[in-house]
Amino acid sequence: MVKCFSFTATRDSCFRCSFSRAGLRSSTTDLGDGTVMHVWIPKLHVQSKPTLVLIHGFGANAMWQWNDFISPLISRFNVYVPDLLFFGESYTTGPERSEQFQAECVVRVMEAHGVVSGMNVVGISYGGFVGYRMAAQFKERIEKVVLCCTGVCLEEKDMEEGMFKVKSVDEAVSILLPQTSDKMRELMKLSFSKPTQRVPSCFLNDFIHVMCTEYLQERKDLILALHKDRRLSDLPKITQPTLIIWGEHDQIFPLELGHRLKRHLGDNAELVIIKNAGHAINAEKPKELFKHLKSFLIDPLSRAKPGN
Repeated sequence: MVKCFSFTATRDSCFRCSFSRAGLRSSTTDLGDGTVMHVWIPKLHVQSKPTLVLIHGFGANAMWQWNDFISPLISRFNVYVPDLLFFGESYTTGPERSEQFQAECVVRVMEAHGVVSGMNVVGISYGGFVGYRMAAQFKERIEKVVLCCTGVCLEEKDMEEGMFKVKSVDEAVSILLPQTSDKMRELMKLSFSKPTQRVPSCFLNDFIHVMCTEYLQERKDLILALHKDRRLSDLPKITQPTLIIWGEHDQIFPLELGHRLKRHLGDNAELVIIKNAGHAINAEKPKELFKHLKSFLIDPLSRAKPGN
């Protein structure tokens, strides 16, 4: 029987419509050297508004992870939502797989759209690794940083010392890049404090087919690059005001990594823990996550207005 309907593809189309209605448009930029970056950009960039860059983690493309946040943020910011390399419509034919290169590509595509400074960055999970490197490598361009469940302080030795649920990087890859419904269920169990029960295998397999099969080796290489030879002593300290947000029951990047990051950054950072939440706080606790984003990013803007 020929498969004629995909729930995942239909939902992806709905997200595209949602982004467009909110005031964003799809844009693809050739950065040269075989690198192409896709980003959702404002239909009209308003000079009086600050700029906000939302960076997604592993899983589906950027729309799936940020859809709930676009409408409430776009009234106060020029919102940009890039697809990282090997997600959505972004890719490179080059060999570089580091988060440093991802950060460079995001900054370069922002430059291509005329944004060279004054950026606020919010990154979730892997996106936080990229956002952190943007703040470290392009200090003068980034104003504030929000890192959500971002294990940027992990060390290679943490795996063998038992910090994680998985015992090896290969096991982590098999879960983070699921190719069977059983592995997808395992990922959901690790990502959510209260995972949805009894999701039909046909829906999971459809999602895997649409979102998890393209650039499989390249995404595996991204994970390997994150972990190999990683030491806290090599991690630069960013100087921008930083909000760290973590799910209380995160099983992908345990909460200890949030405390470690707070210690690493010192008084320049604030750690907020969301109760009864796992790793996917953007999906599990979107209202609470937005409340903290608003407090850190938006409320200071309101207080700065004359007469307030």
